[in-house]
Amino acid sequence: MTPVTRQEVLSLYRKVFRIAKKWQSASGQAEDTVAEREYIMKEAKTLFRKNKDVTDPKLIKQCIEECEARIEIGLHYNIPYPRPIHLPPMGLAQKQGRIFRHQEKLRKISKPIYLKSHDEIS
Repeated sequence: MTPVTRQEVLSLYRKVFRIAKKWQSASGQAEDTVAEREYIMKEAKTLFRKNKDVTDPKLIKQCIEECEARIEIGLHYNIPYPRPIHLPPMGLAQKQGRIFRHQEKLRKISKPIYLKSHDEIS
């Protein structure tokens, strides 16, 4: 990891924790705010620790872009949780056969950048 990339990653890490510290839930209830703050911190720790050994510059850049996208979406919608994606047409194919493999390929292609790592840790 280059010093510039390391600095960018550490800056994002600090930014996420500053956001979590100031976070207010959309409902305005104290217990919701606490739960969402804990979720943001837990999610950040998990993902940053999971990706700490990544050395490929392209993969590092993709992780940085995912983090930035999740920050922007979370701040815009005031929801810390990843937004769900919609299944492509015929999303409920049988669990076997050519149609199922095609649907799996479509799901993988249609997955937005901000959800690339979400299924891996859930």
